[in-house]
Amino acid sequence: MDDSAAPHPEQDPTPARTAARQDRAPAVPDYPQHWEADVLLRDGGTARIRPITPADAGRLVEFYEQVSDQSKYFRFFAPYPRLSDKDVRRFTHHDFVHRVGLAVVVRDRFIATVRYDRIDADGRPSETGTDAEVAFLVQDAHQGRGVASALLEHIAAVAQERGIRRFQAEVLPENRKMVKVFTDAGYVQRRSFADGVVHLEFDLEPTAASLAVMRAREHRAEARSVQRLLTPRSVAVIGASRNPQTVGRTLLRDLLNGFAAADRPVYAVNRNAPPGTELDGLPVHRSVLEIPGPVDLAVIAVPASAVPQAVAECGAHGVQGLVVVTAGYAETGPEGRDRQRALVRQARAAGMRVIGPNAFGLISTDPEHPLNASLAPVLPARGTFGVFCQSGAIGVALLEAGHRRGLGVSSFASVGNRADVSGNDFLQYWAEDPATEVVLLYLESFGNPRKFTRIARRLAQAKPVVVVKGARHTGSLPPGHAVPATATGLRDATVDALFQQAGVTRVETITELYDTGDLLAHQPLPPGDRVAVVGNSDSLGLLTHDACLSAGLRPRTPVDLTTAATGENFRIALDTALTDPGVDAVIAVAIPPIGSQSWGPRPAVRPAGPDGPTGPDDQGAGPEVGSDDPEIAAALLAAGERARAAGKPLLLAHLALTDLPDRLRPGGIPSYPAPERAVRALAHAVHYADWRRRMAEAEETARVPELDRIDEAGARALVDAALSTRPAVAARTQPGGARITLPDPEAAALLARYGIDVSPTLPAPDEESAVRAAAALGYPVALKATAPHLRHRPDLGSVRLDLTGEAGLRHAHRELDELLGGAAQAALVVQRLAPRGVDTVIGATVDPAVGAILSFGLAGAPAELLGDVAHRLVPATDQDVASLVREVRAAPLLFGWRGAEAVDTDALEELLLRVSRLVDDLPEVASVDLEPVVVAPHGLAILGARVRIAPLPVRSDLGPRAMSTL
Repeated sequence: MDDSAAPHPEQDPTPARTAARQDRAPAVPDYPQHWEADVLLRDGGTARIRPITPADAGRLVEFYEQVSDQSKYFRFFAPYPRLSDKDVRRFTHHDFVHRVGLAVVVRDRFIATVRYDRIDADGRPSETGTDAEVAFLVQDAHQGRGVASALLEHIAAVAQERGIRRFQAEVLPENRKMVKVFTDAGYVQRRSFADGVVHLEFDLEPTAASLAVMRAREHRAEARSVQRLLTPRSVAVIGASRNPQTVGRTLLRDLLNGFAAADRPVYAVNRNAPPGTELDGLPVHRSVLEIPGPVDLAVIAVPASAVPQAVAECGAHGVQGLVVVTAGYAETGPEGRDRQRALVRQARAAGMRVIGPNAFGLISTDPEHPLNASLAPVLPARGTFGVFCQSGAIGVALLEAGHRRGLGVSSFASVGNRADVSGNDFLQYWAEDPATEVVLLYLESFGNPRKFTRIARRLAQAKPVVVVKGARHTGSLPPGHAVPATATGLRDATVDALFQQAGVTRVETITELYDTGDLLAHQPLPPGDRVAVVGNSDSLGLLTHDACLSAGLRPRTPVDLTTAATGENFRIALDTALTDPGVDAVIAVAIPPIGSQSWGPRPAVRPAGPDGPTGPDDQGAGPEVGSDDPEIAAALLAAGERARAAGKPLLLAHLALTDLPDRLRPGGIPSYPAPERAVRALAHAVHYADWRRRMAEAEETARVPELDRIDEAGARALVDAALSTRPAVAARTQPGGARITLPDPEAAALLARYGIDVSPTLPAPDEESAVRAAAALGYPVALKATAPHLRHRPDLGSVRLDLTGEAGLRHAHRELDELLGGAAQAALVVQRLAPRGVDTVIGATVDPAVGAILSFGLAGAPAELLGDVAHRLVPATDQDVASLVREVRAAPLLFGWRGAEAVDTDALEELLLRVSRLVDDLPEVASVDLEPVVVAPHGLAILGARVRIAPLPVRSDLGPRAMSTL
């Protein structure tokens, strides 16, 4: 049975009900709803995995009838033409603990099943064993689509949840496809052969290999699903109207401009069209079901109330993907969000992916498969930029800005509410697309930040990824965007950490997006940060020099050729700079000749050249002149070729020139009408190139070192015990989750299991207790308040240091007792005095959407007032923590600033690695705060620690592949 087959409309006149039946979980006691998942298959199609219930008896029988005799033989090791009633009952009745069956469903029909049965050590049915027998059956028409691989991931996760640790399977040697499914999965396996049967055993604990296999399959499936959307063989516009001003008619005209051909038909659909109606020379069909041939892509532009019927008909006709431009979904409120979820469920149930709803559309400039399924009036020029955005208005701006600059795109997507297809899917596609060299993104929210980081990091190692992130300061969520509750309030510092570690270049504006993309697309990556500035204006050269210094680059003194410079002067100076081994990049600066007579108003429009539009830049109007010296342009073009051969970028910063940038465009030399823009673009390229080099080096040298004094089992026992206490159990019912703060002694004990030693404190509720505590710890000591409102507030006078004897301690205790309203209220403690050094703060916070984030800064004003804190994602390598320590602006204080003695950064980096290891090993640890950590010239002291824990979160990025269900 082909998965594109569907009931004839005469047999099933209401295909919308089919999807609705599949979306509802069968009414079975203890039905595990959370096992249901939408998945992408190898060919880019969608399917749903869910538990099998007694209500599925008819589906199972129909499914089995479509399986070939050979596949049945492989499953049962004997001819087995049909299922008996006993078989049907056995395969549909499960307790969801010891016996579990899952099915892959497309259009309400089974295309594959899997079942496990728990067994004991002797292979007999058991309710206590940790092994299970597993068996698969896939319809022949769907073999080779990755169905069994997806099922294996999900049944393994289910089995682990139910306490099963190992699968056993028996496979006939001739069933090579099934043997390959098991052997390619990446699990630790044992294999034997006896009595003509291959016996396989494999542990279900995920391994690095199994995760790598899963992610490689995810990558291929998601890339393929986007490719199918961008390269349809036929397209239908549902909602095409006789009114030329409607969205549907606009989409139809745009599609006809380039897509339609004898082998790529476009169809118009309008349910209310009278018989014989034609639009733009095309006959209008009343339904997709009336179209005589296959339809790969449907563009839907009908009212929201009519969308479900249109989607149902598309599913019944075998459509592969939808572009839904219709609005009225999640952006309108809760009811709209429900409609949006229903739309996605309905489409996926029929094997379709969705762009939108509320989408601007989809564009591909591939000359073999041009596509303009968008509201853009003109297909953009062919280029190397892959462009993705979440806003239709920004999408228009991005296309228009690229058009003005003469920069083309390989593909473009503006996905609106991105209820299904997201930026992550397009990143997967662009990683494989040879036509895309630079990726430009406008993002307003993240559906899966952790996955974005993983995919972007892999992509950025080969292709630049440049991002504008909207809502940077407000953190607001645009209407209609579906994100997990955990991802709605991502701090901007967290987003920066995501981008930085993933090698993503973050810019502030759309102008800067193209400034940076233009340089990255057309010039070599700079080998370093040393910049030569050459040009015919001393003033412009100095401005460029200053901008380089502000951007953290190392510019040389500008070379001023004077305003009388000729093309030959530029050629010699540029050659000198490019051949200098101490120069990594060259910025040429140019102004019009003084006294030029060609001043005049800037033209409103200029004709397009052979390489695309050559209109003026987007920085406003004003008096400008053309370049009246073609020799300078020729010198720059020749220098551009030498720069490319030398592996050094060359760019132009100019003032009041229009023709010179146009002359340079064929040579790929980016031009900027202000030195600050040129320098910002170059600085981004320098940082990206440095990240690429560090990543290449890290693959060879970076590691997570083995650390002594690590007792993971002991730490886990402490966490489990803490989570079982009455306060922890009670906290689970509180709003916001179940995070609880461990008492200081328990926190110190947990940290000690990872070699993190907190300086002990002893309570000092009265003078005598303080004296006894000091005697036990040894002088000199400190006396400090630890009440929550006084913690880390020495500015309130809550700390007394350098107490070397009993008399001084008693005096200090009386002072604080009086100042703070009583020793008990202030929670006074005595602590042994730490050696003098630099006070720092270390933290690790688990963001449910992103994962664990390791933070470092200098305590007090640098971190609290100035926000001078650096972040890395966990697990951190030795190179990560070394760069983390050096990234904060106050880092010179650690390395002997102004003649001070440098502190022990080796000990500091080891502590950061231990904290990283702790939160990575124990996901129940929600946060760790160490403050202050006094780093001395030799060693360090942790004077304060707070640990919060929570029940184990769901780490969706580490589980089986599943599409978002937001």
